[in-house]
Amino acid sequence: MHASAPPQKVTRSSTAGFGIALLSVTAAFLATLLLQPLFPYPFLFLFFGAVMASAWFGGTAAGLFAVLISTVEIDYCFLPPFYSFSLSATVEAYFAAFIACALVASWISSSKKKSEEALRETRDQLEIRVSERTAELMKTQAELEHLSRAMSIGELTASIAHEISQPLTAVVAHGNACVEWLSATPPNLERARQTADRIVRDGTQAGAVLSRIRGLFKKEAPTKDWFDMNEVIHELTIFLREEAMRRRILMHTELASGLPKIKADRVQVQQVMLNLLMNGMDAMAEITGHSRDLLITSREENSAVLVGVEDCGAGLDGETAKKIFEPFFTTKPHGIGLGLSISRSIVESHEGHLWALPRPSGGAIFQFTLPIHPRDSDG
Repeated sequence: MHASAPPQKVTRSSTAGFGIALLSVTAAFLATLLLQPLFPYPFLFLFFGAVMASAWFGGTAAGLFAVLISTVEIDYCFLPPFYSFSLSATVEAYFAAFIACALVASWISSSKKKSEEALRETRDQLEIRVSERTAELMKTQAELEHLSRAMSIGELTASIAHEISQPLTAVVAHGNACVEWLSATPPNLERARQTADRIVRDGTQAGAVLSRIRGLFKKEAPTKDWFDMNEVIHELTIFLREEAMRRRILMHTELASGLPKIKADRVQVQQVMLNLLMNGMDAMAEITGHSRDLLITSREENSAVLVGVEDCGAGLDGETAKKIFEPFFTTKPHGIGLGLSISRSIVESHEGHLWALPRPSGGAIFQFTLPIHPRDSDG
């Protein structure tokens, strides 16, 4: 609902409209007086223009007022008998037609003006509403961005916790074993010492994982050293042996002998391998009806070491294989979608490549390459 205009404003607007009508008709009257001698019949077209201008700028009342003044002036000055308000029989129809056309012209002009004003008002209101909605949307977008950042921080925290959970679990298990060896009668000091060494090793690995993740997000250059990729794979298969047995998964290896050593960050490469092996185990969690086999392969190919992890799980379609390395994309019911994204970043920081493809007999294959550098590149 729009508030009605104040009476004073309406009065001023009406007065201005009548003034416009009076001026328009007067201008048409003077111009017609000058032009009338040039025409053998009454020249009244300028009055139509005055009526339309009055209705356009002054409104319906001004248009009707212009019709009234024009009718009086035309009857008195331009139709015989001149300077009289009486009409001859020959011009009555002409005069009636003028009045009808003037009224129609006034109505059309005022209606057109009202339509344009209504359209302009509607457009202004629409612009105001669009501005208000835009402001609301911008506010909502800012809130969503804040929520997204908060969720990303939570997911990143969960991902880091996932990365260090394995070595920390091993630390706790070895700590309990060490206590048992020391509690024996007599204490088995040799086994306790070996278990303590494992605790130190796993604790050091957990710290190294945190250090490498921090360096990854700071875009620091990885700490590279020479090592044998097959040794890393062998260490991880021993490390995950109990987990694989608990899940009834058989791990197999087909490792090419005599692989050249690669220069890379050993801890980061271990994290990539650990993530791929755990993903392979997770992919086979719901598999029944056949054995759960996890195959790890290595070979030299195109001046690089190629490592593959094959599972016989649900597999990947083409669309999922393209998106699976995107941050926060996951196929797991409770996954967070950061492990593979971080793994690809690690591999690419070592000038390698990580990709996935469907396994022909069912399941998925994840492969990555690490380039082979000449040993003299240390110099």
